[in-house]
Amino acid sequence: MRGSATGEPAAPWGDGPVELGPLDDYIAFHLRLAQAASFRAFKRHAGLPGLRPGWYAVLSLINDNPGITPLAISRASGRDKSTITPVLRDLVREKMVVREEIPADRRSYALRLTAKGDQALAHLAVCAEAHDRDLGKIAGADKRILIELLRRIVTELE
Repeated sequence: MRGSATGEPAAPWGDGPVELGPLDDYIAFHLRLAQAASFRAFKRHAGLPGLRPGWYAVLSLINDNPGITPLAISRASGRDKSTITPVLRDLVREKMVVREEIPADRRSYALRLTAKGDQALAHLAVCAEAHDRDLGKIAGADKRILIELLRRIVTELE
């Protein structure tokens, strides 16, 4: 059977191999699996058990755009504002990011890295470069093509 590890159907109680059915041919399903596997590998490499998805991207965006708002981070990262809010809450709680008032806009706030955020970003950036090299080994000569295809997916679906 296509899509299961052993070719056997799943046990009725759900503990055996799982038949993927039509999911096995869906690009979006495999993108999600690849994203999850990539994050798990990045987390292992970073050695930070409390690391959450999105931390590196958010810290990097704040570093490169001091004073950026949560809405701008949401747009730049392609994540819904409702998923950025808990990430920002975690980073503020961990004292990696501070919120600053925007006098002209009471509904939003500006974000900046703290010294602890700078240190975390420096560590995660080294890990991200190593992780990207590992992914590059998997993609091989097709890395640029893979990135272009992923960009096309984003562009066409937006």
